[in-house]
Amino acid sequence: MNEPLLRELVPAVIGVLVRRGADFAAAEDAVQDALVEAVRGWQDGPLRDPKGWLITVAWRKFLDAARAETSRRHRELRVESEPVPGPGGPADDTLQLYFLCAHPSLTPASAVALTLRAVGGLTTRQIAQAYLVPEATMAQRISRAKRTVSGVRFNQPGDVATVLRVLYLVFNEGYSGDVDLAAEAIRLTRQLAAVTRHEEVAGLLALMLLHHARRPARTAPDGRLVPLAEQDRGLWNTRLIAEGVDVLQAALARDRLGEFQAQAAIAALHADARTAEETDWVQIVEWYDELVRLTGNPVARLNRAVAVGEADGARAGLAALAGLDPALPRHTAVAAYLHERAGDPVTAARLYAEAARQASSLPERDHLTRQAARLNAQLRG
Repeated sequence: MNEPLLRELVPAVIGVLVRRGADFAAAEDAVQDALVEAVRGWQDGPLRDPKGWLITVAWRKFLDAARAETSRRHRELRVESEPVPGPGGPADDTLQLYFLCAHPSLTPASAVALTLRAVGGLTTRQIAQAYLVPEATMAQRISRAKRTVSGVRFNQPGDVATVLRVLYLVFNEGYSGDVDLAAEAIRLTRQLAAVTRHEEVAGLLALMLLHHARRPARTAPDGRLVPLAEQDRGLWNTRLIAEGVDVLQAALARDRLGEFQAQAAIAALHADARTAEETDWVQIVEWYDELVRLTGNPVARLNRAVAVGEADGARAGLAALAGLDPALPRHTAVAAYLHERAGDPVTAARLYAEAARQASSLPERDHLTRQAARLNAQLRG
C-alpha cells in the first residue's frame, strides 16, 4: 500500500466530490472512509487507476450517508466511475481546497489542522500526536472547522497569502510524534506550486527547502542546539540547497518581490557561505531592508539588528536594536549576543541568563544558560 500516493490524491478527490455537489465536511468524511478501504484492499499495490477508484468509492460513501441522513430532501444524485466534467479541472479543485482550509473565518490553529487533514491526508490521531494534544481535542477542533467552512462557496479568488501563512505555521512546528511536519509542509507547498505560478508560493517553497537543508546540523548528538555560526556545514543537504536556490531565482526573475522571497534570499546567502566568516552580511542587511519595507515586521527588524551587528560592528547592531520593543521574542538574547561582541561580558552574561528564563523551548533555554555560564566562568577566572 503506497501511503504517499494516497495522500497526494486526497485534495483532488475531495475537490471532485465538492464539484459534484457534496458539501466540504461530507466530502472530507467520505474520502477518509474511502482511504480506510484503500488501506485494507491495496495490500498488493494500488489499482491501475487509483484516483478513479478513490473517487468512485468516496462518492458512494457520500451517497450512502446522504441517503441515510437527508432522504427527505429527495436530492437527485447519481454514481459514476469517472469524474464528472465541470468547471475547473484538478488544478482548480486542489487550489480551491487550499483556500477553503485556510479560510479567514478559521483560527490559525483550526486552519492548520484542517489543512493537514483534508489536503495532507493525515489522520486525526497523527495530527493530535504532532501537536501533543488528545485525539478527542483535535477531533473537536477539526469538526468545528469543517462546520465553519461547509457553507462556503467560491465566487471570488481565494487569498494565497493566507494559505502560505498556514503552510508556514505547519513548517515551523518541525518534528514531533510520528509526523514530520516540516517535510509535510514542503510536500504540500510543492503541491500548491504545481497548480499556481504565484511568486510567493515559489518563495515559500525555496525558503522551506533552504531551512530544511540545514536541519541535520542544527542539533548536536546530545540534543544541544547548535547556532548557525557553529554548525558543521558539511552536514547541510546540498541537493535541497541547490533546488531552493533554483526555485528562488525563478521566482525573483518575475520581478514581483514578496516577503517569502526576501526571506529565502537571506537563507540562500547563508547557505552560499562556505564558512560563517565568509557570510555576505552586507547583502543580508540589504535584504532585511527589503523585508522590513515589505512587512514592517518587528521580528524582521530584530533580525536586521543582528545582521547590522555582523556587517558594521556590534555597536551599530546595538544602535539598531535600541528602537525596538524589549518585549519582542528573542530581543534579550540578541542584546546579550551584541553586548558580548561589543566587549561587555558582564552585561552579556546577565542578559543571557535573563533570556534563558524567557525561552519558550527547552533546547533554547539550555543553550542560553550555557552561554551565561561560559561568560560567568570567564569573569571569575
